[in-house]
Amino acid sequence: MSTNTDTVADRFAAAGTRIDPMTALVALALVAALGFGLLFAQEPLVHDALHDFRHGAGIVCH
Repeated sequence: MSTNTDTVADRFAAAGTRIDPMTALVALALVAALGFGLLFAQEPLVHDALHDFRHGAGIVCH
């Protein structure tokens, strides 16, 4: 029987040593841009365009 003592804190520490600051900044900027788009782009025209894009990409949403 094998026990795994790897904790979330251990994984964050390991990721901190592997991910350089520029990569983290780019990832944060991407998440912020997507969040801004999802939060503030709720105009019906934008919503319909995104809906049509999802269908065009083959994503079934309903």
